[in-house]
Amino acid sequence: MSITAVALALLTVCIWSFLAYLGSSLSHLAPLLLTGIALCIGGLLSIFRVRSWKVPLGTLAVGVYGLFGYHFLLFTAFRHAPTVEVNLINYLWPLLIVLLSPLILKGYRLHLHHLLGAASGLCGAALIVTGGKLSLDIQQFFGYACAAAAALVWASYSLLTKRLPPFSTGSVGAFCFISGLLALAVFVVQERSLAAFLALTQRDWLFLVLIGVGPLGSAFFTWDAALKRGDPRIIGSLSYLTPLISTLILVVVGGRVLNWVSAVAMVLIIGGALVGSLDLWRKRGGGTGKG
Repeated sequence: MSITAVALALLTVCIWSFLAYLGSSLSHLAPLLLTGIALCIGGLLSIFRVRSWKVPLGTLAVGVYGLFGYHFLLFTAFRHAPTVEVNLINYLWPLLIVLLSPLILKGYRLHLHHLLGAASGLCGAALIVTGGKLSLDIQQFFGYACAAAAALVWASYSLLTKRLPPFSTGSVGAFCFISGLLALAVFVVQERSLAAFLALTQRDWLFLVLIGVGPLGSAFFTWDAALKRGDPRIIGSLSYLTPLISTLILVVVGGRVLNWVSAVAMVLIIGGALVGSLDLWRKRGGGTGKG
């Protein structure tokens, strides 16, 4: 796995980590409205390469399946189950990327360090998200199921892009834009009103642009570029750095206080990322990083 792939994966993680902070400034907006507008803005980042938007229908379907399917299921989960539990279940996607790699992709086998790294990262993410307190209620099963489905959609999308016929990373702009339009269409159907669009303030638009350019825009391009160049088993382990960095941003910028739970989570996540990435430190003369 190349250093470029690692750098792109870490850049994606850093960009995604700002979503919690930026999103907290737009907590008054309906999630589908926020996501729809931000995805449309993100899609326009590659408008200068609009020719790359012309891809086979199957490729486009996988892209929209990933971006729209993931966000639709996630926000459906938030409507039917508590936020903390939904977030925790959602963070199964890095583990699923690791576990599903040998099933979806040829030439990728799982080794003990891949599993240990992903499991350690999941435990750390669980501590970060729940604060060490978790209460699952069977009455919220539908919400939990939607969150698990969202995690499965994102993991499978991430791996399926490596099986598709070669396509430009600029094509992700089409995935974003169409997914954004679908999210806005669902929002309008649910609300049966356009009043929410007219109520957006200049401050709302500023943060929508920041989210669209960052976590729901450029991050999807760098994620695609990382997956094209790298080992999904390693990238999956590195992805657990997202909740950790997000928490640190909230500490530095948002005034949140770290506690012992966060400290333990930090050790688990960083340790898991290092263990899951052991292949990076092994010398492979001319190897591909598979195996």
